[in-house]
Amino acid sequence: MTVARSLVLFLAAALFEIGGAWLVWQGVRENRGWIWAGAGVVALGLYGFVATLQHDAHFGRVLAAYGGVFVAGSIAWGMIADGYRPDRYDVVGALVCLAGMAVLMYAPRGN
Repeated sequence: MTVARSLVLFLAAALFEIGGAWLVWQGVRENRGWIWAGAGVVALGLYGFVATLQHDAHFGRVLAAYGGVFVAGSIAWGMIADGYRPDRYDVVGALVCLAGMAVLMYAPRGN
């Protein structure tokens, strides 16, 4: 699997998971209704499926690495969907998480 394909899968997983959680939030906390929440549940299920498409056979590694994508993606989603303005510590923290993701997934392991 190429790094590019892996990154695309991480991006798709983030869109499904973060988007799904946002839809549930909108349905329940913002009183938009159960259709929004139900759509969020479907998206969250799709996230679980997309995560299985990563080449690495180790569930723990894939999900740990995805955590870095989730952190950065959540900040980006908040900026786009809710007008959240991250401070420099948010940005540095997200970059550290993405660096951790890269080490977990793409470090040469010789196998």
